[in-house]
Amino acid sequence: MDTAPTTAPAPAPIRFDTKIAVLLRDDLESWQRLNVTSFLVSGLGTQLPEVIGEPYEDADGVPYLPMFRQPVLVFEADKETLTAAHARALARALPRAVFTSDLFGTGNDRDNRAAVRAVPTARLDPVGLAVYGPKNAVDKVLKGARMHP
Repeated sequence: MDTAPTTAPAPAPIRFDTKIAVLLRDDLESWQRLNVTSFLVSGLGTQLPEVIGEPYEDADGVPYLPMFRQPVLVFEADKETLTAAHARALARALPRAVFTSDLFGTGNDRDNRAAVRAVPTARLDPVGLAVYGPKNAVDKVLKGARMHP
């Protein structure tokens, strides 16, 4: 009689049919890239609760805030490609967050919103864009961009 313990099969990897992506302008300083990325992704979680996973807890029972349930892919592109991606995200009506060059000159949320509101859509100078949606739609928005190194 064989008494070797049996092991349950490993759960299948989780695959997502959606994508969270951040597109940054390639001429930003390192600190700007980090700052813009942080601001952009914060907008997605506030309006799209389905992108947020469960809270975390360590082995001692210390709780931590939940994070995105899937990876965030970061891309870069030149100004023209980023501007075109912004237009494509609007045309596809994908959930999006934008960070414009004007926001580097403000210091608070109220002034940030006023800076974006002051510029017509076609004249915005985006330095960063976050989008969420079906993989193929997000891929089309990001056409011409490359993965951030």
